[in-house]
Amino acid sequence: MSRDPVNSLELRALEQRNRLHQTAVELKSEIQTKIDDAREKLNIRKNLSEHFTGPAILVGAVALLCGYGIAGVFSQR
Repeated sequence: MSRDPVNSLELRALEQRNRLHQTAVELKSEIQTKIDDAREKLNIRKNLSEHFTGPAILVGAVALLCGYGIAGVFSQR
């Protein structure tokens, strides 16, 4: 009769270990998913290919203004 409570406690401990293991596996999976999402968001090549026109226009405008400024220094008026 004293063996029944021990068996019951062993079963509860086994169930708790299984739940903890499953929770740990789920957390690892969620963390890996978040890491993969962050890596995808921070991928420079992908972002540059998707958003190339804005920076290209900005760099072109700055180069044009610098060209006019430098030409203005060397031109006589």
